[in-house]
Amino acid sequence: MILGFISDLSTYGSIFLIICVAAVCFYEAINGFHDTANAVATVIYTKTMKPGFAVVWSGVWNFLGVWMGGIAVAMGMIKMLPLNDLMAHGLGENIVLVMSILVSAIVWNLGTWYFGIPCSSSHTMIGSLLGGGFAFWVIHGGAGVNWLKARDIGLSLLFSPVFGFSMAILMMYLLRTYIKNKAIFKEPDPKKTPPWWIRGILVITCTLVSFFHGSNDGQKGVGLMLVVLISFLPMQFALDNRISRDEIHRSVASVETVIRGATPDSLLDARNKALLASAATVKAKLEKIQTQDDKDTRLGLRKDIQRLVKDLEGGISHDVISGDGVKTVKAEIGRLKKTYEFAPIWVMLAIALSLGIGTMIGWRRIVVTIGERIGKTHLTYAQGASAELIASMTIGLSTWFGLPVSTTHVLSSGVAGTMVASGGIQNLRKKTIKNIALAWLLTLPVTFVLAAVLYWLFRAFV
Repeated sequence: MILGFISDLSTYGSIFLIICVAAVCFYEAINGFHDTANAVATVIYTKTMKPGFAVVWSGVWNFLGVWMGGIAVAMGMIKMLPLNDLMAHGLGENIVLVMSILVSAIVWNLGTWYFGIPCSSSHTMIGSLLGGGFAFWVIHGGAGVNWLKARDIGLSLLFSPVFGFSMAILMMYLLRTYIKNKAIFKEPDPKKTPPWWIRGILVITCTLVSFFHGSNDGQKGVGLMLVVLISFLPMQFALDNRISRDEIHRSVASVETVIRGATPDSLLDARNKALLASAATVKAKLEKIQTQDDKDTRLGLRKDIQRLVKDLEGGISHDVISGDGVKTVKAEIGRLKKTYEFAPIWVMLAIALSLGIGTMIGWRRIVVTIGERIGKTHLTYAQGASAELIASMTIGLSTWFGLPVSTTHVLSSGVAGTMVASGGIQNLRKKTIKNIALAWLLTLPVTFVLAAVLYWLFRAFV
């Protein structure tokens, strides 16, 4: 646990580490009650579940989503920052960067929640990460923000609401075409619970959205926590200490064997020689770390492993490699990546608990917007099921590909799509749609600027 590492920091550093870890958990709790409405609004407004039970149910499945969702999205988030440059700087600069990101994300998320605007926690965090990373680069230079990764994530965030809107319209069309029992298209009777089969469908879709929200949004919290830990404690978190030097050495040696095959080094082409040189650099650093295990050596080993993985992913010349050799190299790439792409179990548990607990509080403001203010008519059973089914599919696929998406915007756009499918564009409340669209457009630039400004302000006090 985190307290086990406090002895490695000064009192000043220990205090800020605890503050930052608590701030990440607080951010994730905000994410929980900010985004819970996306999962529970439909079951609440269709009288499928009572509000208290619905948010607890959603909280449990959010927890499980984080716990079982892996870390692909988390790694995608932290790759936007120049972590290797960050770890090479002093603790003061790291504190400034981390605090600017956290404060920016928390302030915007709380503000939009207070006014009941369904705003994307994903946009909020990404804008804050990019703004803080950009300010760090302006001051210190180095690799800077990974704009290529930011572009991929930005495209994911941009197109997912459009996909949700379009697919929700299509889903409503299919339901109207093939479902003969029209009870599913009626507005809920406030004095009655829906038929059991409708309740079953809505409970399933609520569960799926909750689980996939945890698996995607929860990973963002994991990524943010890893940024904190790597910034404060690079010796402990630059590499996974659960993986021994011998294991890394065996993976590198296995790759060397495949590259060489039965061909003498003198006959290898330039590509394969370069790969062997990268492998030799890692092995040399492994030997050095046995006698000089300090911060610089450990960070150097991390960089060398990353460089070898990147080179291997670029491809090996196939004049000396067989089909089995390709499989071996791919397996070793996966093992080598795990040395620097990892999340301690306690981090997963802390984020899962924070998201789950946050899901159970503060949910009402956003639920009202989703359930009552997007469309001019009351949410029907079919609309609730369609919006949540499309949202869960979109979020699940994004998690599979390691891309973050906005649960808020995917589901809000899905609800809007079902309203359009039921009564045309005039069935939407223009004011609510305008507010959601403005939040969608403004979140990234506002949090980017806010994090950058906070970075420069905080530097004055360090």
